[in-house]
Amino acid sequence: TVYNAENDLTTRGGDATDVMKRVPMVSVDLDGNVSVRGSSNIKVLINGKPSAMMSASVADALKQIPADLISSVEVITSPSAKYDAEGSGGILNIVLKKNNLQGLSLNVNSTAGTRGSGLGLNGGYKVGKFNFSLGGFGRASYNTPGEYTNSQTISSLTNSDITQINQSASTKNKALMGRYNFGVDYDINEHQSLSLGLVLGANNRPVTQNDFLTQNYLNNVLASSTLQTNNITNSSNQLDATLTYTITGKKPQREFSLLTEYSQNNRDYNFESIVMNQTSGAVTSGLKNLNSSTNKEITLEADYQAPTFKNQLLEFGAKDIIRQVNSDYSYFSASTANLDYQPLTSVNLSNAFNYRQNVASGYLSYTVSLPKNYTVKAGARYEYTSINADFQTGSVVNIPDYGVLVPSLNLGKRFENGDMVKLGFNRRIQRPSLEFLNPNIQASNPLNITVGNPTLQPEFTNNFELAYSTHIKNNNLNVSAFMRNTNDAIQTIRTSSGDTVRTTYQNLGKQNAYGMSLSVTLSPIKQLSINGGVDAYYLTLNNQDPDPLYYASNHGWVANYRLFGSYDLSDKYSLQAFAFHRSNQIQLQGYQGGFGVYNLSFNRYFAGKKGTIGIAGDNFLTNGYRIPTVVNSANISQTAVNVNYIRSFELKLSYKIGGLTNKPKKPKKTINND
Repeated sequence: TVYNAENDLTTRGGDATDVMKRVPMVSVDLDGNVSVRGSSNIKVLINGKPSAMMSASVADALKQIPADLISSVEVITSPSAKYDAEGSGGILNIVLKKNNLQGLSLNVNSTAGTRGSGLGLNGGYKVGKFNFSLGGFGRASYNTPGEYTNSQTISSLTNSDITQINQSASTKNKALMGRYNFGVDYDINEHQSLSLGLVLGANNRPVTQNDFLTQNYLNNVLASSTLQTNNITNSSNQLDATLTYTITGKKPQREFSLLTEYSQNNRDYNFESIVMNQTSGAVTSGLKNLNSSTNKEITLEADYQAPTFKNQLLEFGAKDIIRQVNSDYSYFSASTANLDYQPLTSVNLSNAFNYRQNVASGYLSYTVSLPKNYTVKAGARYEYTSINADFQTGSVVNIPDYGVLVPSLNLGKRFENGDMVKLGFNRRIQRPSLEFLNPNIQASNPLNITVGNPTLQPEFTNNFELAYSTHIKNNNLNVSAFMRNTNDAIQTIRTSSGDTVRTTYQNLGKQNAYGMSLSVTLSPIKQLSINGGVDAYYLTLNNQDPDPLYYASNHGWVANYRLFGSYDLSDKYSLQAFAFHRSNQIQLQGYQGGFGVYNLSFNRYFAGKKGTIGIAGDNFLTNGYRIPTVVNSANISQTAVNVNYIRSFELKLSYKIGGLTNKPKKPKKTINND
C-alpha cells in the first residue's frame, strides 16, 4: 500500500508524524508512537535506507522529518526475502521528494501558528550528469500545556497493608528541531551511477512538570505528602552518510549494486526533580539523573538481480550490519536547599552499558510470471546475529548468538479488468532496541519508575495475509485480511516494590492478532476527492506464567478510522479536511484510552499554482484530550491520565521556484536495514 503525501495540504508545516496518521493500516498515539495493524514492532526506512535515529526512538525521529519533504509512504506488510527480517509488524518506507528537473529549483515552506512555527528550504541543481540537492528544515513548538494525574493502589504481598498513591501535576512541553541534507548523484555513463547522501539533524524536547503533588496513604491514613518540580531534557543529534554504486545491464532488470552507510545518533535524556516545602515553597532536596547514549551503525551490502528465463527474475545478495550501542548513566542527590549534588555510586544507579551486535545475512529470491496473469515470488533469508554486552562495572551480560531462517512467499493474480488478489506469508524477527534494553532507571516520578532489560531476546512472528483490490474509473477499493502469531513477544510488564510501580520489558508468551483492513478512494465529481479506511483486529495476549501471582492475559477488539477529503472550490481555492480516531489499545495488563484528531484547511493558489497560502485549524472544537492508561494485576490497580491541549491554528505559505525540463531518473538501489 502506498500513500501519496504530496497533495495533502493539511500536513504542510507539520512533520512525519502528521503524515503517518493519514496512512492506511498505520496508527499513531499522542506521543508519536507508530504501529501497523496493532504492532509497534515495525521497521521505518527513509528512501529504503535505515537510520540510527530510528533505532533510538521512532517517535522522536519522525518529529525531525518535515512533512513537506515527504513524497509518499509505503506500507509493506508482506516483505520479500530481499528485505531484512526485522519488523514483525511490517515495514514503513518514507520516500522523500527528489528533484528531477534540469536547472535550478527551490521550494520554500513556512508555517506560523498558535502552538508551533517552522521554516523549510529545499533546493536542487541538475546539470549534465550531476544532480545536487541541499535542504534545511527548522521547527519550534511552544504553548503546549497539559495535565497529569495518577491514582494507584498496591496490596502488600506479605500482609494486609494497602497503599494508595494520588498524584497530580501540570505539564509544559516545548521543542526545537532541525534537519539538514545534502546529496549528489553522478551518472558515470549510461549504465553506471554513483550516489552520495549526507543528513544532519538535531532535536531538543524539554518537558516541565510543575506542582507535582504526591499523597501517600497507608490503610486510608495519610502517611506522607511531597511537592516537587520535574525538569526533563530530551535532546539528540544524528548523522547519516550513504554511498551507493550501481551498474545496470543492457538487458532490462539486470543490475548490480554496492551500498555502504554510516549512521550515528547521540541522545541525552536527563531529569532533575526538586522537592519543595508545601507551605513555603522553599527547596528542600533534589535528585538528578544524567543519561547519555550513542547508537552507531555501519552497513555493507551487495545485491544482484537478473532475468533468467522469460518472465522470471533471480535476486540474491549479502549484507553485514555492525551496531554499537552505549548508555552511560549516573545519579546525583542533594539533601540541602542549595542543591549541592553528590554522586550515588550504586552500580544500579551509575554505570555504563555497552552493547555490540553484528548481523550477517544472505538472501535468495525468485519471481515467476505464469500464464493467465499469475505471479509467484518465493524466497528465503538467513540472518546470523552475534552479541557482546557488558557493564563498565559489573558482570558480562550473557546473550547467546543465534541464527534464523526467514522464508517468504507471495502469490498474485491479476484479472482482465485490472482487479488483483494476493496471498502472502512471511516470518519476521524483532530485535530489541535501545529503548527496551537501556538499564538506566527513569525515576522522575519516584513511585512510577521505568527500566530497560539488557537480556531481552528477539521475538518471532508468522504473518499471513489475503488482499483484494479493485477499481471502477477513479474509484478504488482495497480489502485485506490478516493473521499474526508472535512467540516470545516483547511486552511491557508492571510489578510492585513497596509503594512503587516498576515498569520493564520481558519476553512473555504469545500474542495473536486477527483482523482486516479496508481503504477506499472515491472521486464522485471532478472537484471532489475522498479517501478513508478502517483497520480492525482482535488481539489476544498471554504471558503463560505458571505463577498465579504473575499470570496475565488480555483480549479485545481494536479499531482505527481515518477520513480525508479535498474539494476544489475553483482554480485558485481549495478546501481540505482530515479526521482520525483510535480506539482503546489493548495491553497485557490493561489498556490505553482512545482519542481522535481532526484538521480543516483552506488554501489559495497563486502564481500559476507555484505558490500556496492557507489557514488551518487542528482540533478547533475541542480544548483537550483525556487519555487514560489503566493497569490491573494481582496486586496493582492503577489509572494514570494525561490531558493534552492540542487545539491550534496556523498560517501556511509555500512557493516553488525554477525547474526547466523533466528527465526521468534511473532507479537507485537502497539499503533496507533491520
